[in-house]
Amino acid sequence: MISNTIKANNKTAIIPFITCGYPDVKNFIKLLISIEKSGASVIEIGMPNSDPLAEGLTIQYSSSIAIQNGINTQKCLEIVSKARDEGLSIPVVLMGYYNNVLAYDIKKFCRDAKNSGVNGLIVADLPIFEASPIIEETEKNDISYVPLLSVNSSKEIIESVSKIATGFIYCVSVLGITGERKITFDRVQKLVETVKKLTDIPVAVGFGVSDKSDVENIGKFADAAIIGSALINRLKNCKNDNIIKTAESFIESLV
Repeated sequence: MISNTIKANNKTAIIPFITCGYPDVKNFIKLLISIEKSGASVIEIGMPNSDPLAEGLTIQYSSSIAIQNGINTQKCLEIVSKARDEGLSIPVVLMGYYNNVLAYDIKKFCRDAKNSGVNGLIVADLPIFEASPIIEETEKNDISYVPLLSVNSSKEIIESVSKIATGFIYCVSVLGITGERKITFDRVQKLVETVKKLTDIPVAVGFGVSDKSDVENIGKFADAAIIGSALINRLKNCKNDNIIKTAESFIESLV
């Protein structure tokens, strides 16, 4: 489902990232639905974590706010389920850390995620050679396991990821953590080109993606662009009645 959605329409797919329950719980499902209506192909929902190792200050902040808002892993699944009931139809990928899944119980998490309407899973701090217990359970529950590759991933890791990925492969554009910044795409373009020689699975590029120009550059060599910190920054100072309009306007500017 995810791969077909990304490849549809022959255009660069937009995959916004938003931390579950940010900026508040009350508006969050409306926010997800508005993001879909604005042209997103897939939504990546972050499960808040007290120690999000891959994240810069922006997503760290959103994770802290979400935890203050009472969000935990179980609440994330409940919110996805409610969003499905209210009409959210595009694929949902949950992004979190190994402890999110391990503390919940791997088998139970994957089963509950499937029942909630989740289509994919990213575990940011789990090396591919240690991921087999989760991959096994995602396969049983028809959930796409989305692995990450960095610009300094070894040939062995790239080949392994290309074999096990289903929904898409997440290529990290820079060395370091998430966050808006000026980036060059030379190294990640070479990584994407290497991956595309090994698999037909769509490739998405994230970390540092900030605006339409970045999306256009990524579209020259990849299938999708992932935008997280840039969206979260725009919602940071929004009043409740402006959250939806701000998100819609930003996503529409990228499509």
